[in-house]
Amino acid sequence: MKFSCEKALLSAAVAVTSRAVAAKSSIPAMEGILIEARGQLRLTGYNLETGIQATVPSEITEQGSLVLSARLFGEIVRKMPDDMVVFSSNGYMVNIKCGLSEFNILGTDPEEFPELPTVDQVNSLTLPQPVLRSMISQTLFAVSDNESRPVHTGSLFDVAGDTLTVVSVDGYRLALRREQVAEKKGAEAFSFVVPGSALGEVEKICAGEDDITVTQGARHIMFQTGEIILVCRRLEGEFLPYQNAIPRNNSIKVECDTRALAASIDRVSLIISEKLKSPLRCVFGDGLVSITTKTAIGDAADQCPIRGDGQGLEIGFNNKYLMDALKYAPADKLRLEFTSGVAPCVILPAEGEEKFVYMVLPVRLKAN
Repeated sequence: MKFSCEKALLSAAVAVTSRAVAAKSSIPAMEGILIEARGQLRLTGYNLETGIQATVPSEITEQGSLVLSARLFGEIVRKMPDDMVVFSSNGYMVNIKCGLSEFNILGTDPEEFPELPTVDQVNSLTLPQPVLRSMISQTLFAVSDNESRPVHTGSLFDVAGDTLTVVSVDGYRLALRREQVAEKKGAEAFSFVVPGSALGEVEKICAGEDDITVTQGARHIMFQTGEIILVCRRLEGEFLPYQNAIPRNNSIKVECDTRALAASIDRVSLIISEKLKSPLRCVFGDGLVSITTKTAIGDAADQCPIRGDGQGLEIGFNNKYLMDALKYAPADKLRLEFTSGVAPCVILPAEGEEKFVYMVLPVRLKAN
């Protein structure tokens, strides 16, 4: 195998494919990147759950394939001068030259590298990268890490008409984002669940302004943009019926400034830690919410102006769950809806269309 390509392009491809390489594996090839020079130069990283493949513009003079250690190859390419990289192999011995730098390293048999699954298109949708990136970042925080319900360790992609809804839930909170899709092929309505670990990589891949196509296969999902393809397995199981889980006929509704409420919670949370856990006690009055907490090292109190009358509702929250909802909510002003101190808090944009809905379950408060 022999090819040459620009160092910057090769370095970017190695960096992106390395993210899907297994950190430790009983199969040495899985700790490496598969390099294939057949008509075009392709790099692949695959850990049996998520695979990332990148195509690199190059000049191929001899076809072939082999596997190189992702860590070593990545470091070599990253630290080489900005010049053309000339890559050649004789058996498993690889020679890499760039400017005045030269390395000879040993590769492994490409036959030991697991084959990336092919995704037979059942349904697909296309939307701009920035849109999908924001949808993932604003829902991924609510994905469950509890393996007893594997389907909730991913996010539901629910497509109906020309609307995509992404939903994450972990038993304590729910995050929902809704956007129009640019293009759709297949059934009028379809849905699938993507593992949270794969979505974290998709978010990083969505670094440009181009479109990204999401393809649903029988057992796998493929995300494709430009020269990069990410393939991951679908999560099977019954996802929470989110439409019925969100209470909407709430009798108490108040509005707040997102940053102001987050700042108040942040201040009160200073005396809460992993060792010193305590819920936030929130009392929603007329035009003001009072937030207090008490731990072994002391107590803290803060107030934040709101619009509307909370009717003196007293409700407790895990500070992190409420803070996450405010941190990721893509709006400057929010509407908070309640029915009682033991029912979920629903968080929506105060103005404009409902492109997001967050729900946080309350914590039972002890008597003062």
